[in-house]
Amino acid sequence: MLGKTAGGLFWMFRYLERSENTARLIEAGQRIALTRSSSAEDEWASVLQSAGAFGGYVEKHGSEVNRDGAIDWMLRDPDNPSSVLNMAEAARNNGKTVRTALTREAWESVNENWMTLRDALARKVPERDLPDVLTLIRQRSAFVRGAMHGTMLRNDIYDFARIGTFMERADNTARILDVKYYVLLPSVVAVGTSIDNVQWQTILRSVSAEGGFHMTFGQDARPREIAQFLILDKRMPRSLAFCVDKIQSNLGYLATDYGVRLSCHDLCDQLADHTMSHSIDEIIEMGLHEFISDFLKSLAALGSQIEIDYRFYN
Repeated sequence: MLGKTAGGLFWMFRYLERSENTARLIEAGQRIALTRSSSAEDEWASVLQSAGAFGGYVEKHGSEVNRDGAIDWMLRDPDNPSSVLNMAEAARNNGKTVRTALTREAWESVNENWMTLRDALARKVPERDLPDVLTLIRQRSAFVRGAMHGTMLRNDIYDFARIGTFMERADNTARILDVKYYVLLPSVVAVGTSIDNVQWQTILRSVSAEGGFHMTFGQDARPREIAQFLILDKRMPRSLAFCVDKIQSNLGYLATDYGVRLSCHDLCDQLADHTMSHSIDEIIEMGLHEFISDFLKSLAALGSQIEIDYRFYN
Protein backbone atom coordinates (compact mmCIF):
# COMPACT_ATOMS: atom_id res chain seq x y z
CA MET A 1 0.00 0.00 0.00
CA LEU A 2 1.17 3.53 -0.73
CA GLY A 3 2.23 5.42 2.38
CA LYS A 4 -0.13 8.27 1.52
CA THR A 5 -3.08 5.85 1.44
CA ALA A 6 -2.04 4.26 4.72
CA GLY A 7 -1.73 7.69 6.33
CA GLY A 8 -5.11 8.77 4.97
CA LEU A 9 -6.84 5.76 6.49
CA PHE A 10 -4.99 6.11 9.79
CA TRP A 11 -5.88 9.77 10.19
CA MET A 12 -9.42 9.49 8.86
CA PHE A 13 -10.27 7.16 11.70
CA ARG A 14 -8.30 9.16 14.25
CA TYR A 15 -10.34 12.23 13.29
CA LEU A 16 -13.63 10.34 13.53
CA GLU A 17 -12.73 8.94 16.94
CA ARG A 18 -11.57 12.36 18.13
CA SER A 19 -14.84 14.03 17.17
CA GLU A 20 -16.76 11.44 19.16
CA ASN A 21 -14.39 11.74 22.10
CA THR A 22 -14.80 15.52 22.12
CA ALA A 23 -18.55 15.06 22.42
CA ARG A 24 -17.95 12.68 25.31
CA LEU A 25 -15.68 15.19 27.05
CA ILE A 26 -18.29 17.93 26.74
CA GLU A 27 -20.92 15.64 28.19
CA ALA A 28 -18.62 14.69 31.06
CA GLY A 29 -17.91 18.38 31.70
CA GLN A 30 -21.63 19.13 31.80
CA ARG A 31 -22.30 16.38 34.31
CA ILE A 32 -19.31 17.05 36.54
CA ALA A 33 -20.08 20.77 36.63
CA LEU A 34 -23.31 19.92 38.44
CA THR A 35 -21.32 18.42 41.33
CA ARG A 36 -18.82 21.24 41.70
CA SER A 37 -19.07 24.01 44.26
CA SER A 38 -16.27 26.02 42.66
CA SER A 39 -16.56 28.22 39.62
CA ALA A 40 -17.81 26.89 36.30
CA GLU A 41 -14.92 28.69 34.60
CA ASP A 42 -12.41 26.40 36.32
CA GLU A 43 -14.44 23.39 35.26
CA TRP A 44 -14.55 24.29 31.59
CA ALA A 45 -10.88 25.29 31.56
CA SER A 46 -10.06 21.77 32.74
CA VAL A 47 -12.21 20.24 30.00
CA LEU A 48 -10.40 22.36 27.41
CA GLN A 49 -7.07 21.21 28.85
CA SER A 50 -8.16 17.60 28.59
CA ALA A 51 -9.08 18.08 24.93
CA GLY A 52 -5.76 19.79 24.21
CA ALA A 53 -7.72 22.90 23.16
CA PHE A 54 -6.99 25.30 26.01
CA GLY A 55 -4.07 27.14 24.41
CA GLY A 56 -5.95 27.88 21.21
CA TYR A 57 -9.01 29.04 23.13
CA VAL A 58 -6.99 31.45 25.26
CA GLU A 59 -5.16 32.78 22.21
CA LYS A 60 -8.46 33.69 20.56
CA HIS A 61 -10.71 34.52 23.51
CA GLY A 62 -8.37 35.42 26.35
CA SER A 63 -7.94 33.73 29.70
CA GLU A 64 -11.56 34.10 30.80
CA VAL A 65 -13.26 30.77 30.15
CA ASN A 66 -17.04 30.36 30.15
CA ARG A 67 -19.28 27.42 29.42
CA ASP A 68 -20.85 28.66 26.19
CA GLY A 69 -17.54 29.81 24.75
CA ALA A 70 -15.78 26.56 25.61
CA ILE A 71 -18.51 24.38 24.14
CA ASP A 72 -18.75 26.42 20.95
CA TRP A 73 -14.95 26.32 20.58
CA MET A 74 -14.89 22.53 20.94
CA LEU A 75 -17.89 21.89 18.70
CA ARG A 76 -17.75 24.27 15.77
CA ASP A 77 -15.20 27.07 15.87
CA PRO A 78 -13.37 27.16 12.51
CA ASP A 79 -10.20 28.42 14.24
CA ASN A 80 -10.01 25.30 16.42
CA PRO A 81 -8.40 22.55 14.32
CA SER A 82 -9.73 19.93 16.75
CA SER A 83 -13.34 21.10 16.80
CA VAL A 84 -15.92 18.45 15.97
CA LEU A 85 -16.86 20.26 12.76
CA ASN A 86 -13.25 20.50 11.61
CA MET A 87 -12.63 16.86 12.52
CA ALA A 88 -15.65 15.75 10.47
CA GLU A 89 -14.38 17.72 7.49
CA ALA A 90 -10.84 16.42 7.89
CA ALA A 91 -12.13 12.84 8.05
CA ARG A 92 -14.14 13.42 4.87
CA ASN A 93 -11.15 14.95 3.08
CA ASN A 94 -9.00 11.98 4.03
CA GLY A 95 -11.81 9.69 2.92
CA LYS A 96 -11.82 11.36 -0.49
CA THR A 97 -8.06 10.82 -0.73
CA VAL A 98 -8.41 7.07 -0.04
CA ARG A 99 -11.79 6.66 -1.74
CA THR A 100 -10.68 3.68 -3.84
CA ALA A 101 -9.60 1.82 -0.69
CA LEU A 102 -13.08 2.08 0.87
CA THR A 103 -16.29 0.23 0.14
CA ARG A 104 -19.21 2.30 -1.06
CA GLU A 105 -20.93 1.92 2.31
CA ALA A 106 -17.87 3.04 4.25
CA TRP A 107 -17.35 6.13 2.09
CA GLU A 108 -21.03 7.09 2.18
CA SER A 109 -21.09 6.86 5.97
CA VAL A 110 -18.07 9.19 6.22
CA ASN A 111 -19.62 11.64 3.78
CA GLU A 112 -22.99 11.56 5.54
CA ASN A 113 -21.22 12.14 8.87
CA TRP A 114 -19.79 15.38 7.49
CA MET A 115 -23.04 16.58 5.91
CA THR A 116 -25.13 15.80 8.99
CA LEU A 117 -22.76 17.50 11.42
CA ARG A 118 -22.26 20.47 9.10
CA ASP A 119 -26.00 21.11 9.26
CA ALA A 120 -26.31 20.41 12.99
CA LEU A 121 -23.40 22.74 13.83
CA ALA A 122 -24.17 25.50 11.31
CA ARG A 123 -25.18 27.75 14.21
CA LYS A 124 -24.29 27.96 17.88
CA VAL A 125 -25.99 25.08 19.68
CA PRO A 126 -28.62 26.21 22.23
CA GLU A 127 -28.32 24.65 25.67
CA ARG A 128 -31.62 22.81 25.29
CA ASP A 129 -30.39 21.15 22.07
CA LEU A 130 -26.91 20.22 23.30
CA PRO A 131 -27.73 16.68 24.56
CA ASP A 132 -29.31 15.76 21.21
CA VAL A 133 -26.37 17.18 19.25
CA LEU A 134 -23.82 15.30 21.37
CA THR A 135 -25.81 12.10 20.86
CA LEU A 136 -25.90 12.76 17.11
CA ILE A 137 -22.11 13.13 16.98
CA ARG A 138 -21.62 9.80 18.72
CA GLN A 139 -24.19 8.06 16.53
CA ARG A 140 -22.71 9.24 13.26
CA SER A 141 -19.26 8.03 14.32
CA ALA A 142 -20.79 4.66 15.25
CA PHE A 143 -22.41 4.42 11.80
CA VAL A 144 -18.99 4.77 10.15
CA ARG A 145 -17.52 2.04 12.35
CA GLY A 146 -20.47 -0.20 11.58
CA ALA A 147 -20.05 0.26 7.84
CA MET A 148 -16.33 -0.42 8.17
CA HIS A 149 -16.78 -3.59 10.23
CA GLY A 150 -19.60 -4.88 8.07
CA THR A 151 -18.18 -4.35 4.59
CA MET A 152 -14.38 -4.05 4.58
CA LEU A 153 -11.90 -6.83 3.92
CA ARG A 154 -9.65 -7.68 6.86
CA ASN A 155 -6.50 -6.57 5.08
CA ASP A 156 -3.93 -3.80 5.47
CA ILE A 157 -6.61 -1.17 4.74
CA TYR A 158 -8.58 -2.39 7.72
CA ASP A 159 -5.46 -2.63 9.87
CA PHE A 160 -4.44 1.01 9.39
CA ALA A 161 -8.02 2.16 10.08
CA ARG A 162 -8.12 0.15 13.30
CA ILE A 163 -4.70 1.34 14.44
CA GLY A 164 -5.81 4.95 14.00
CA THR A 165 -9.04 4.32 15.90
CA PHE A 166 -7.40 2.72 18.91
CA MET A 167 -4.49 5.16 19.04
CA GLU A 168 -7.00 7.98 19.41
CA ARG A 169 -9.25 6.08 21.80
CA ALA A 170 -6.38 5.19 24.14
CA ASP A 171 -5.28 8.82 24.16
CA ASN A 172 -8.79 9.95 25.06
CA THR A 173 -9.36 7.48 27.88
CA ALA A 174 -5.98 8.37 29.39
CA ARG A 175 -6.79 12.09 29.24
CA ILE A 176 -10.19 11.65 30.85
CA LEU A 177 -8.63 9.65 33.68
CA ASP A 178 -5.90 12.23 34.12
CA VAL A 179 -8.37 15.09 34.31
CA LYS A 180 -10.36 13.24 36.95
CA TYR A 181 -7.40 12.68 39.24
CA TYR A 182 -5.30 15.70 38.42
CA VAL A 183 -7.70 18.52 37.70
CA LEU A 184 -11.36 17.82 38.41
CA LEU A 185 -11.20 16.54 41.97
CA PRO A 186 -12.02 19.59 44.15
CA SER A 187 -9.69 18.73 47.01
CA VAL A 188 -8.12 15.84 48.86
CA VAL A 189 -10.91 15.97 51.46
CA ALA A 190 -13.47 15.16 48.76
CA VAL A 191 -11.99 11.73 48.08
CA GLY A 192 -14.53 9.07 49.03
CA THR A 193 -17.38 11.55 49.44
CA SER A 194 -20.64 11.64 47.51
CA ILE A 195 -19.12 14.34 45.26
CA ASP A 196 -16.19 12.12 44.41
CA ASN A 197 -18.46 9.12 43.72
CA VAL A 198 -20.76 11.13 41.44
CA GLN A 199 -17.76 12.35 39.45
CA TRP A 200 -16.47 8.81 39.03
CA GLN A 201 -19.90 7.67 37.82
CA THR A 202 -19.73 10.50 35.29
CA ILE A 203 -16.33 9.35 34.08
CA LEU A 204 -17.74 5.86 33.52
CA ARG A 205 -20.62 7.28 31.50
CA SER A 206 -18.29 9.43 29.41
CA VAL A 207 -16.55 6.29 28.09
CA SER A 208 -19.74 4.16 27.91
CA ALA A 209 -18.39 1.94 30.68
CA GLU A 210 -21.04 2.26 33.38
CA GLY A 211 -22.96 -0.90 32.49
CA GLY A 212 -19.87 -3.02 32.03
CA PHE A 213 -18.37 -1.79 35.29
CA HIS A 214 -21.47 -2.64 37.31
CA MET A 215 -21.63 -6.09 35.72
CA THR A 216 -18.03 -6.66 36.82
CA PHE A 217 -17.81 -4.92 40.21
CA GLY A 218 -21.37 -4.34 41.37
CA GLN A 219 -23.18 -1.09 42.02
CA ASP A 220 -20.61 0.72 44.17
CA ALA A 221 -18.40 2.95 42.02
CA ARG A 222 -15.12 2.88 43.96
CA PRO A 223 -12.23 4.87 42.46
CA ARG A 224 -9.69 2.04 42.69
CA GLU A 225 -11.91 -0.41 40.80
CA ILE A 226 -12.87 2.19 38.20
CA ALA A 227 -9.22 3.02 37.54
CA GLN A 228 -8.47 -0.70 37.25
CA PHE A 229 -11.37 -1.16 34.83
CA LEU A 230 -10.37 1.73 32.58
CA ILE A 231 -6.65 0.95 32.59
CA LEU A 232 -6.15 -2.81 32.86
CA ASP A 233 -9.36 -4.65 31.89
CA LYS A 234 -8.91 -6.09 28.38
CA ARG A 235 -12.65 -6.79 28.11
CA MET A 236 -13.52 -3.10 28.23
CA PRO A 237 -13.28 -1.67 24.67
CA ARG A 238 -12.12 1.78 25.81
CA SER A 239 -9.58 0.68 28.41
CA LEU A 240 -5.91 1.41 27.86
CA ALA A 241 -5.07 -2.30 27.89
CA PHE A 242 -7.75 -3.14 25.32
CA CYS A 243 -6.68 -0.35 22.97
CA VAL A 244 -2.99 -1.20 23.16
CA ASP A 245 -3.79 -4.87 22.59
CA LYS A 246 -5.70 -4.02 19.40
CA ILE A 247 -2.93 -1.73 18.14
CA GLN A 248 -0.42 -4.50 18.80
CA SER A 249 -2.57 -7.08 17.00
CA ASN A 250 -3.13 -4.96 13.89
CA LEU A 251 0.54 -3.99 13.71
CA GLY A 252 1.30 -7.70 13.95
CA TYR A 253 -0.99 -8.42 11.00
CA LEU A 254 0.85 -5.77 8.98
CA ALA A 255 4.22 -7.32 9.88
CA THR A 256 2.95 -10.72 8.71
CA ASP A 257 1.38 -9.40 5.50
CA TYR A 258 4.39 -7.29 4.52
CA GLY A 259 6.98 -9.77 5.77
CA VAL A 260 8.95 -7.19 7.74
CA ARG A 261 9.10 -6.10 11.36
CA LEU A 262 9.80 -2.40 11.93
CA SER A 263 10.76 -0.15 14.85
CA CYS A 264 7.12 0.66 15.63
CA HIS A 265 6.47 -2.99 16.46
CA ASP A 266 9.14 -2.93 19.16
CA LEU A 267 7.77 0.35 20.55
CA CYS A 268 4.28 -1.11 20.69
CA ASP A 269 5.52 -4.22 22.51
CA GLN A 270 7.27 -1.99 25.04
CA LEU A 271 4.09 0.05 25.54
CA ALA A 272 2.02 -3.10 26.05
CA ASP A 273 4.53 -4.48 28.56
CA HIS A 274 4.59 -1.21 30.48
CA THR A 275 0.81 -0.90 30.54
CA MET A 276 0.21 -4.41 31.84
CA SER A 277 3.30 -4.90 34.03
CA HIS A 278 1.82 -3.20 37.12
CA SER A 279 -1.20 -3.89 39.30
CA ILE A 280 -3.62 -1.06 39.93
CA ASP A 281 -2.29 -0.69 43.47
CA GLU A 282 1.25 -0.26 42.13
CA ILE A 283 0.03 2.30 39.59
CA ILE A 284 -1.77 4.33 42.26
CA GLU A 285 1.22 4.11 44.58
CA MET A 286 3.62 5.38 41.91
CA GLY A 287 1.13 8.10 40.97
CA LEU A 288 -1.71 7.79 38.49
CA HIS A 289 -0.88 11.12 36.88
CA GLU A 290 2.74 10.07 36.39
CA PHE A 291 1.67 6.71 34.94
CA ILE A 292 -0.75 8.35 32.50
CA SER A 293 1.79 11.02 31.50
CA ASP A 294 4.31 8.29 30.65
CA PHE A 295 1.63 6.37 28.77
CA LEU A 296 0.67 9.40 26.67
CA LYS A 297 4.29 10.16 25.82
CA SER A 298 4.91 6.57 24.76
CA LEU A 299 1.68 6.51 22.74
CA ALA A 300 2.66 9.71 20.91
CA ALA A 301 6.12 8.29 20.18
CA LEU A 302 4.50 5.14 18.81
CA GLY A 303 2.23 7.16 16.53
CA SER A 304 5.17 9.13 15.17
CA GLN A 305 7.16 5.95 14.55
CA ILE A 306 4.25 4.33 12.69
CA GLU A 307 4.13 7.38 10.40
CA ILE A 308 7.87 7.12 9.75
CA ASP A 309 7.97 3.34 9.27
CA TYR A 310 5.05 3.23 6.86
CA ARG A 311 6.02 6.48 5.10
CA PHE A 312 2.70 8.26 5.46
CA TYR A 313 3.95 11.42 3.80
CA ASN A 314 5.99 9.92 0.97
